[in-house]
Amino acid sequence: MALDGIKARMQQLRIQADESSAKVDELTAKVKKLEQENLAKEQEITSLTHKLSTHETDIEKLETTNKDLKEQLDHVGQSSNQSEALQRRLQILEEEAEEADKNIRETNDKLRQTDVKAGHYERKVQALESARDQWEEKYEEMSKKYAQVKKDLEEFRLELENV
Repeated sequence: MALDGIKARMQQLRIQADESSAKVDELTAKVKKLEQENLAKEQEITSLTHKLSTHETDIEKLETTNKDLKEQLDHVGQSSNQSEALQRRLQILEEEAEEADKNIRETNDKLRQTDVKAGHYERKVQALESARDQWEEKYEEMSKKYAQVKKDLEEFRLELENV
């Protein structure tokens, strides 16, 4: 009768150990997935930062060109055709500068959003790693209990054989 109780307890401990092992595997997979997502977000941040730098360079070039054209327009007192052409070109450059400025603002917004998401994923990874560590500790504890019960059962079986 006591032997059946020990066998039942050993079976229960085996089931708990298997469940703990499955949970550790699941949490490890989640951590790995979140780390991959975090890496992707960091790469996106790098890409957006590069884009921002490129746009800023473009704006500087456009502003320089715009300034040069304004100076040329001021100095040119020639025909109205040249003046109109320069004004059209100036207007186009100003529109391009506005568009580039808009692109920079959008890129900055995306960069901020990606930064926030990256922080969120980092916190998730930390939480899952903590949960995984707890499950690993529980698994180790259950393994030790299982080994002890198995040892106790073996000792009990030897005592019964000696009786």
